[in-house]
Amino acid sequence: GDLGELLVPYMPTIRVPKSGDRVYKTECAFSYDSPDSEGGLYVCMNTFLGFGREHIERHYRKTGQCVYLHLKRHVVEKVPGASGGALPKRRNAKLFLDLETNSDLNSDDFEYEDEAKLVIFPDHYEISLPNIEELPALVTIACDALLSAKSPYRKQEPDSWEEELQASKHAKTLVQLDNGVRIPPSGWKCSKCDLRENLWLNLTDGSVLCGKWFFDGSGGNGHAMEHYKETGYPLAVKLGTITPDGADVYSFDEEEPVLDPHIAKHLAHFGIDMLQMQVTENGLRDNDIKPRVSEWEVIQEAGVKLKPMYGPGYTGMKNLGNSCYLNAVMQAIFSIPEFQRAYVGNLPRIFDYSPLDPTQDFNTQMAKLGHGLLSGQYSKPPMKSELIEQVMKEEHKPQHNGISPRMFKAFISKGHPEFSSNRQQDAQEFFLHLINLVERNPVGSENPSDVFRFLVEERTQCCQSRKVRYTDRVDYIMQLPVAMEAATNKDELIAYELKRREAEAARRPLPELVRAKIPFSACLQAFSEPSNVEDFWSSALQAKSAGVKTSRFASFPEYLVVQIKKFTFGLDWIPKKLDVSIDMPDFLDISHLRARGLQPGEEELPDIAPPIVIPDDPKVDEIRLLYFRRSFLVALDIDESSVMQLAEMGFPLEACRKAVYYTGNLGAEVAFNWIIAHMEEPDFAEPLVIPAFGEVASSGAAALGAVGLDNQPPEEMVAIIISMGFQRNLAIQALKATNNNLERALEWIFSHPDPEEESDPALDTMDMENNANANILADTGSEGPRIKDGPGRYELFGFISHMGTSTMSGHYVCHLRKEGRWVIYNDLRVCASERPPKDLGYIYFYHRIPS
Repeated sequence: GDLGELLVPYMPTIRVPKSGDRVYKTECAFSYDSPDSEGGLYVCMNTFLGFGREHIERHYRKTGQCVYLHLKRHVVEKVPGASGGALPKRRNAKLFLDLETNSDLNSDDFEYEDEAKLVIFPDHYEISLPNIEELPALVTIACDALLSAKSPYRKQEPDSWEEELQASKHAKTLVQLDNGVRIPPSGWKCSKCDLRENLWLNLTDGSVLCGKWFFDGSGGNGHAMEHYKETGYPLAVKLGTITPDGADVYSFDEEEPVLDPHIAKHLAHFGIDMLQMQVTENGLRDNDIKPRVSEWEVIQEAGVKLKPMYGPGYTGMKNLGNSCYLNAVMQAIFSIPEFQRAYVGNLPRIFDYSPLDPTQDFNTQMAKLGHGLLSGQYSKPPMKSELIEQVMKEEHKPQHNGISPRMFKAFISKGHPEFSSNRQQDAQEFFLHLINLVERNPVGSENPSDVFRFLVEERTQCCQSRKVRYTDRVDYIMQLPVAMEAATNKDELIAYELKRREAEAARRPLPELVRAKIPFSACLQAFSEPSNVEDFWSSALQAKSAGVKTSRFASFPEYLVVQIKKFTFGLDWIPKKLDVSIDMPDFLDISHLRARGLQPGEEELPDIAPPIVIPDDPKVDEIRLLYFRRSFLVALDIDESSVMQLAEMGFPLEACRKAVYYTGNLGAEVAFNWIIAHMEEPDFAEPLVIPAFGEVASSGAAALGAVGLDNQPPEEMVAIIISMGFQRNLAIQALKATNNNLERALEWIFSHPDPEEESDPALDTMDMENNANANILADTGSEGPRIKDGPGRYELFGFISHMGTSTMSGHYVCHLRKEGRWVIYNDLRVCASERPPKDLGYIYFYHRIPS
């Protein structure tokens, strides 16, 4: 009875978790403390958030929540049996926490025991559990529900299939029709409509049809489902997801994503050879285990005894299943002082001002990860064995080396169809995704991502009239082409290729790999060469013509990120990687790539837009109007009298405001037609949002270049943008930068306007070093993009390498130069590097050398 009375005042705050609630009982929201940690974990009985000992007081002060479930895992000595040996054990009933066990533990003598108790703040009054006799029933139910709750990382979104997929019951017995259908490696289209994305190949008859509309914008008209209803053919594979490791398969009959263990055979039926490269556990083909030239061995420095490193900045990260791309990027990011200062330096402030659910706050999770990597708390050298024995007798304090970035990954990949999956991803795309999030979540006065931002000057020349146009855009990565034709060992390569083919034909072991050696200077030269502009419209000739484009640096960033463009697509469906060795320099000088602006004797292309062909689509008219308004930066005052006229007809006020705004104050009648055309739209009555000019620029620019070769935007969307008077290459660039989202692509174009209007010719004669900032456009508001210009001389301090045949498979590791020596970060293993493979990297990080 006493306990019941003690809990009475708090009963209204104690909740029983419902099915949609996320229960965080294995990890603190602010640190990597868990029930394994010395202080255990406190789970709030109202919000179900978990807190380690040093963070629980903050939550109590902020929320006034008093009742917590305290969870602790102990290590205890096993009780010896009568025979002198340990008692034979049944499955340990004392383990009820869903935690990973420490493999170092000697299981013959020691075992785990979990303990749960209620703690009431502020007096830390403790009630041991279970205690059914004395506790109110609701409290017992709440504690049980909390202890049996599923992991919070089982996703709610339909597009991420973190739960284990089950093999389809149809996979084994699937009948495939011998109808001679052969599927080409690209250029697919739904056979019932014009869609070219979200396409599914039916594994029975080879029909290619579109999927259904999803809330993430990937859409379709549901023709694949209709086909199933007509034919009953149950399995389909999503085109574009086929890799040597598998593919996304959906079962219409079972109504869920499934595994198809016979997928290779089923695809081969339609001429798709997906498993040409059957990868074994370590990513090597069974038939090419050869001397240590394989990139898997060279990059991970296999065969060399590497010395483990411990302490602040030498903390490993657990691989959550193909999450090494994230681990490699985050290790590189948090080796940069500006990121350390912004997140770890501001940690107390970020944590104190974090929202009530810190697991859903970007800056909190960045600070948590940065502190986890840099504090040294999770990277301690192992104890000597005799010490362990002595400590075990008292209370084994398990050593937790490395951190598990599960909460971080779950948050930053939320809603992203690729990063929220368990598939391997492109580290470069993830880097840009991260920069985008850093841009959108300011922390303090300085944005740490400013250190990567630079301006590119693009010079386009009409080959016939020789006239030029200069434009600027923001970028974060220098993409270097691989100049294969410049290989210095061509003869060896040709000989190797002949031997390889002979060996394959005779089914003999393959010869030792010969890797193309490409001079870095040739890649830099290829970067600076002019490239052809597709579908160039010359304003000088007012007609289509041949055009060429060159790119130069209008500013040099503080940190230069260089991506080697190693990935291409083969005709056999397989994304291929160019396995090359490039002699990347430790010291890099790209001063000669500084932009120079309009040169004496150069004549500018006239500022005339191409002729506009207007399709009869109210949506396009609306977008054109938006463009018209943006390009002249007109902030329209909404004509309130027209709004009231429409509102009196009974339409929602916000819808009336939008109608008047989007029809350019042309009167109630025109606005009325807009209302009739848009009444069915879900956001019809939502408030009008007028984006500030260039508001979306930084996110658009961050995504620039983030899309692989395979993502050619749909022709219909390109046509709509061209019809509004933009160049084809700009349309394609904008769609690629925004993942083929039409409205965001237009935002992107508006936020990258031509700089002629704003550039003052008088500035062109100024010193070039200063001019980098002179003709910059308002990319992030009127003050211009934030850039840190300076000399173009750099020193290498890190690189990320990829092993495997495509970005969709394989493994990433990161090498960083710290305290004067190279260190390899390979998920949880952090070691002093003996032979850093600088020539095989994929993304390189350079820091400006102060002049």
